[in-house]
Amino acid sequence: MALTGRAALLAALGSLPVGILDPGWTGLLAVNGSLALACACDYALAAPVRRLVLSRSGDTTTRLGDTADVTLTITNPSKRLLRARLRDAWPPSSWQPGTEIAACRHRLTVPPGERRRVTTRLRPTRRGDRQADRVTVRSYGPLGLFSRQGAHTLPWSVRVLPPFTSRKHLPSKLARLRELDGRTSVLTRGEGTEFDSLREYVPGDDTRSIDWRATARHSSVAVRTWRPERDRHILLVLDTGRTSAGRVGDAPRLDASMDSALLLAALASRAGDRVALLAYDRRVRALVQGRSAGDVLPGLVNAMATLEPELVETDARGLSAAALRTAPRRSLIVLLTTLDAAPVEQGLLPVLPQLTQRHTLLVASVADPHIAGMAEARGSAEAVYEAAAAAQAQEERRRTAEQLRRHGVTVVDATPEDLAPALADAYLALKAAGRL
Repeated sequence: MALTGRAALLAALGSLPVGILDPGWTGLLAVNGSLALACACDYALAAPVRRLVLSRSGDTTTRLGDTADVTLTITNPSKRLLRARLRDAWPPSSWQPGTEIAACRHRLTVPPGERRRVTTRLRPTRRGDRQADRVTVRSYGPLGLFSRQGAHTLPWSVRVLPPFTSRKHLPSKLARLRELDGRTSVLTRGEGTEFDSLREYVPGDDTRSIDWRATARHSSVAVRTWRPERDRHILLVLDTGRTSAGRVGDAPRLDASMDSALLLAALASRAGDRVALLAYDRRVRALVQGRSAGDVLPGLVNAMATLEPELVETDARGLSAAALRTAPRRSLIVLLTTLDAAPVEQGLLPVLPQLTQRHTLLVASVADPHIAGMAEARGSAEAVYEAAAAAQAQEERRRTAEQLRRHGVTVVDATPEDLAPALADAYLALKAAGRL
């Protein structure tokens, strides 16, 4: 039972000195008695909260930046009219800052024996699972003097998936893939490593692609056409250690790495290659393998939804061992990690021979665009010092990348906006060169 603001005001008036309200004690008693009777009647006519029947329905998944609608159905089994305010509680990250109160609170009126629906619209600001908290209902009497209040526990979960903003680059990368695959006339004959077909020679064809045996059997010169090999194995390895927690812009580096991995997975699966995912720091955080081309992208998105950076140093030897177990056959291993000098020199370089002995290794890293801006700054002593520090950081990343390239590693270092298309281009270049 709760005393409303209106009832509190009346109670205060009823307790004023006698001379203010009435010259005699009779008036005071009458006022207090009437107030008590009104409050008792109001409380008695408020619909009970505990007997309400609540159920949920609606969205169970959404992408980061999109909305999810979760509907509450409230059934009033009592014989009293329900006049209520309802609060559907969710974690703070379920809404944009400042919009929680308007989004989760509802007014409703439910006649006896009927039901009503209210919809809570979530707009999460973080990936992962968002769990519903309690539903609190405050039922008012017809005078609004007293109210009944109670809470219902009604579990519901909404999984917030990565936004996959780089999918806008997929059509152009697929067009380039079709060129490599020989499905358009732009293909340069002789590219690829897997024999496709024979056709008649035209001026401009690579003479090394002429098939002399076939030419001897025909009246015209025949050339071989090639296409990139299919059914290759791609292993995407996400480093979820402390370096992935560094924020670049409004998001951690891990989010940019995941977005790039999704674009590459979508492209590789369309190319007929098999894609697997491994997320690791000191233990396996996520593992997706053995999926068909149609299931691989949903599997990756779902596995990435709950990944968060771990504030621990990545175990490079453990990561290497886990990658080799996951990719027993010759594969392209795409490692999304940092290019900071210390983690690479002390962690990655010692285990490179194990990875490059049987596999092709591609290292992709998220560069901070703020560093590039600092390197160009001038105009004050502070700006010059910042530019010098930024230039030193850029030179260290360049030296680290060169060390990796000397070991036969392909390196992609780009800002969050450019990393996904640059990684896709590197994959297509390896495929065109027959290195997969």
